[in-house]
Amino acid sequence: MKLEILLKAISPLAVTGAQDRDVTAICYDSRHVVEGSLFVALSGEKVDGSQFIDTAIDKGAVAIISDKPGLATRATHIQVRNPRQTLADLSAVFFRNPSHFLKIAAVTGTNGKTTTTFMLKHICDTELMRCGLMGTVRYVVGDRELPATRTTPESADVQELLWQMRSAGCKACAMEASSHAMIQDRLRGVEFDVAAFTNLTQDHLDFHKTMDAYFDAKALLFEGLAVQKKKKGHAVINLDDRFGSRLIDRIGKTVEFTTYGQGANAQFRASDIHMTFEGTQYQLGALGKSYLVKMPFIGAFNVYNSLAAIASASAMGVPVRNAVRALANAPAVPGRLQAVKGKKPFRVFVDYAHSDDALINVIRTLRELRPARLIVLFGCGGNRDRAKRPKMAAAVDANADFAIVTSDNPRKEDPLAIIEDIKPGFRRLVPEVVVDRKEAIYRAIAMAEPRDIVLLAGKGHETYQEFADTTLPFDDAAIAASAMLDRRESVTRRDPRNRWNDDNREAYD
Repeated sequence: MKLEILLKAISPLAVTGAQDRDVTAICYDSRHVVEGSLFVALSGEKVDGSQFIDTAIDKGAVAIISDKPGLATRATHIQVRNPRQTLADLSAVFFRNPSHFLKIAAVTGTNGKTTTTFMLKHICDTELMRCGLMGTVRYVVGDRELPATRTTPESADVQELLWQMRSAGCKACAMEASSHAMIQDRLRGVEFDVAAFTNLTQDHLDFHKTMDAYFDAKALLFEGLAVQKKKKGHAVINLDDRFGSRLIDRIGKTVEFTTYGQGANAQFRASDIHMTFEGTQYQLGALGKSYLVKMPFIGAFNVYNSLAAIASASAMGVPVRNAVRALANAPAVPGRLQAVKGKKPFRVFVDYAHSDDALINVIRTLRELRPARLIVLFGCGGNRDRAKRPKMAAAVDANADFAIVTSDNPRKEDPLAIIEDIKPGFRRLVPEVVVDRKEAIYRAIAMAEPRDIVLLAGKGHETYQEFADTTLPFDDAAIAASAMLDRRESVTRRDPRNRWNDDNREAYD
């Protein structure tokens, strides 16, 4: 594509050099520059992309975009006010606005984004509406699965992935929209058919500083629906969440919306909820009709996730009855209450819960399965919101029978310092501290007795552990499976505190 055509999509402050150059790629990382690239120098929190301009030109970049004047002498230099917004605008044009040709649903909120998008993708696929996926666990483009680099990637990557989805025959896309992405304009230029809000609880305050700022970031997605040029976007909002009500007050007069929840005023309402080891069923009231929803997911929070997915699918044109039918055989979501297989008289689950609210939801769900004891292993990520560390401990303290505190992703922090931040949240329990996460998992499984449930929380689907100077392979589920295989069963007696009924006992045996 000619540079002069791309420049029509922006309002540069100055252009120095030829404009009739052929642009073969748009890059923001000099390591990915190829011959004919347009390189956009982004200013990050730690690194200024301008220092890589010469490297980009040496590798074949024909044009440079930055917010600084006169930096390039061997390539066309375009000065702009906001390189991030410019990257998004140019990428949309370069990849021929793929969002105009796909039905796109974005899901945002603190918890539930991944599971909701997985459910929505499955519904769309079942409805013969081949659906791409973009989120924390993976990106799916047609038949290809790609490793996820970020929950919501940079704008150029978003547009390229959408273009690849369209090229692969996809008719829809379900994506997670992070608050960081909204602040950094990564979704600028994408037009949405549906935007769904799950909930908002404390997280990422190391970045946003306050809950109001965190909410404002999430609200940007929904405010954008009102100014789309090609599509009339529809909002799907959790009415039971207090921030959901605030969101309706903010956008309700400019954007069409549908509500969901368990309250009487929700348009998609769940009631009469029943849960077993095999899954959950509930009665759904929607659009004047009633449906019996059966799904292979456990937990009240998954009821909310399924409501968001069904309501979003409905807004995309899928009949509610078809969406409900599809959920009955939806696949498991990696790292979300993932059961670890093992022939033991106790159960082990892996979950991504890494906030106090998420921990409470998961623990309460497992409590409904009536274990003899609930053993919870968790840690907190380094270089992230420190204020939530004792709150996570308090959530475990109030709801578990035994706690093991260990490392999560320490990153550049001392693991012991992180644990010291966690410990003040305990009042009732005396946690066992095992810094090495593998050793801690082996310890949790070694102490499990018949009818116990062990929850390994925090890392979920992740297959690595981040330290200051290295990232190592690490998979909670795989390590737990090995620990269960290695364990010599020495406890065969029935715990006298056992509260399991015969049906639950059968599910274990």
